[in-house]
Amino acid sequence: MLRDTVWFARQVEVLGYRRFWVAEHHSVPGIAGSAPTVLAAGVAAATSTIRVGTGGVMLPNHRPLVVAEQFGVLESLYPGRIDMGLGRSLGFTNGVRRALGRDDAGDFRAQVKELLGYFAGDQQAHQGVHAWPAEGLSVPAFILATGEGAEIAAELGLPVVVGGPKAVDAATRYWERAEQPYVVVSANIAVAESTEEAYRLLIPEAWSMAYSRLHGVFPPLRSTEDILSPDMTARERDMLEKSLRGQIYGTEEEVAKAVQDLVERSGADEILVTMSTFDRGQMLDSYRRLAGVIRPDRPAAPAPGRGPRPAATVR
Repeated sequence: MLRDTVWFARQVEVLGYRRFWVAEHHSVPGIAGSAPTVLAAGVAAATSTIRVGTGGVMLPNHRPLVVAEQFGVLESLYPGRIDMGLGRSLGFTNGVRRALGRDDAGDFRAQVKELLGYFAGDQQAHQGVHAWPAEGLSVPAFILATGEGAEIAAELGLPVVVGGPKAVDAATRYWERAEQPYVVVSANIAVAESTEEAYRLLIPEAWSMAYSRLHGVFPPLRSTEDILSPDMTARERDMLEKSLRGQIYGTEEEVAKAVQDLVERSGADEILVTMSTFDRGQMLDSYRRLAGVIRPDRPAAPAPGRGPRPAATVR
């Protein structure tokens, strides 16, 4: 799975995607997310042009000093190619939270300020503690908007990443408060030869999400054929349908229209594509078709707030 992630990053780099982000999840089978900064290093080493980052590192699970040092190392090894996505979510279950030693998210605003201070070299605030080699380096930071995340991003002058059914509302709150707004909208997007084929691509991940909500365990992805068996209960089918709501799927023409509508409603500067499915070949084909929709021949992604908008983002 880890090698598959690195391989996939190389494929989407060739397709012209601008960023490749990895997430942080603990005790979740089927997701390569236990050590995002380590995995990001492996991805950056195997690629040459695509920006690499996290979507995101969960600050409540780590000390800001350690996070600053990790991203300082990444930026030093791969200058100009590293993004620092930051979130505030805790572990998926009570057992994971206990293992991480975290009962609550703490003061996320203060955690972000402390982290950024290490890059800025704010010694007075950090009592003379230096974060080498982060100090003096410029690593773009993005805030994953959960809860009050959009307001925190606007207050600190940082780009925001929003997703889910309330993405447009979160983006609106951010636009109302940010002086130099930069919005990344996360969306599950599947593209195939037909609408039905694209819809079926979304089912494996949607089912794992639905199952986790019913049973408290996020299982590995299963094939669509296996999931849509007669054994599915009415409650499971209802939860699956809820998990699929709001996702974008269809042919190239259908998806192009839906993505354009999302950009117009949210004011997105970038779209973060998060689709995963059971069949890796079908997943890559979807991203290949999507690359044609979003015209990947644009210039490389600039730093947030500078230059032309990049075509898209891939996680």
